[in-house]
Amino acid sequence: MKDTEIIHPSKSNTWEKPKERTSLSDVNQSMKVPVNASTFRKFLAFVGPGYLVAVGYMDPGNWATDIAGGSRFGYSLLAVILLSNLMAVLLQSLCSKLGIVTGHDLAQACRSHYSKPVSIGLWVLCELAIAACDLAEVIGSAIALKLLFGIPILYGVLITALDVLLVLLLQHKGFRAIETLVIVLIVTIGLCFGIDLWLSKPDAASIFTGFIPTADLVTDHQKLYIAIGILGATVMPHNLYLHSSIVQTRQYENTDKGKREAIKFSVWDSTIALTLALFINAAILIVSAATFHKAGMTTVADISDAYHLLTPLLGTTLGSILFAVALLASGQNSTLTGTLAGQIVMEGFLNLRLPSWLRRLITRMIAIIPAVIVTAIYGESGTEDLLILSQVILSLQLPFAVVPLVKFTSDKKLMGKFVNPVWVKILAWVVAAFIIVLNVYLLVQTIFG
Repeated sequence: MKDTEIIHPSKSNTWEKPKERTSLSDVNQSMKVPVNASTFRKFLAFVGPGYLVAVGYMDPGNWATDIAGGSRFGYSLLAVILLSNLMAVLLQSLCSKLGIVTGHDLAQACRSHYSKPVSIGLWVLCELAIAACDLAEVIGSAIALKLLFGIPILYGVLITALDVLLVLLLQHKGFRAIETLVIVLIVTIGLCFGIDLWLSKPDAASIFTGFIPTADLVTDHQKLYIAIGILGATVMPHNLYLHSSIVQTRQYENTDKGKREAIKFSVWDSTIALTLALFINAAILIVSAATFHKAGMTTVADISDAYHLLTPLLGTTLGSILFAVALLASGQNSTLTGTLAGQIVMEGFLNLRLPSWLRRLITRMIAIIPAVIVTAIYGESGTEDLLILSQVILSLQLPFAVVPLVKFTSDKKLMGKFVNPVWVKILAWVVAAFIIVLNVYLLVQTIFG
């Protein structure tokens, strides 16, 4: 494959493509898109990447903030979940556009545009974010194993290392196999919480009004703090790198028309998938509001406590079991996307390729070692604190992924006729600034507050 050139906004006349293979070269353009087919059939060919991205918006790291928000403030923070989801839809659409138009994922684009020291710095920050996210998945899965089977957290953490075998098996089956499993697990999570919603009998009118923003989201400092936590835990930085790469697994026509069509269907895919993620995040908060808040239990924020309290409040053990099953599915789902994100980031920033099993093992050990140490020293309560710390690390890294993404997709020399229109540029920069301010505030409050 010949190296191509794309225009660099500031360095002479060209932005040279890194001397490397395509993003995720083993599956790049591996799935054909029918040319002379109906719109629906073409759309189906693009279904998949959006659901891998949606996983990051419903991972175990979101659960604690959703549970805390529902138990303490009832349905009022549903507006925050809706707002964070709308921001996610915008950012992920920019990711798919970048990957489809340039043939680069976000990590490759950063490596091409920035100096080596800056690229290395961005890579280190992103690796920390992926490790932090993986840590949340390890702890979430371990908690679920304890709740379902009584396995101690320490042993559960060690068991999660075995999912390396599952990832390797799926990679040999093709990319569609990974997408299929992810979709099945997401549907499982959705069904579990759908039943829990039915069992909890929430107030429909309160749910509706909860989606309408109110002034006290800003004026009430306690509510604002949890709201920022929800926002900070929702938009995941590694998802931006992931999406810009996996949209390239489709073999669309390399023409303006083909790219425009690919962007359209990819945005449909991610928007529908993120809407499902909205339902699941909202369901966690609604179940918490309809059970804990309604019963006057306004301080429930621990996942394990929520599991144990659901049974007496709902009058059946089914609610707690489904809650734990959904948590386990969420944790395992996130490990699949974390593996791909780690591979994309390392290859994109460093042009370095490691065997899949080795890359996954390294990432897993980075997450498992701190979890094992904290569990052994501080017990199970320490893992909850570690879960919160992982979200703070993610928040810290997020601006370093969002700003380059908005900058690249707003550059006419790079994107050509696919450059963000003025209204999208303004909206994207507003969202970027909003995320930065809120995440800095969350970080400061977590450290000093």
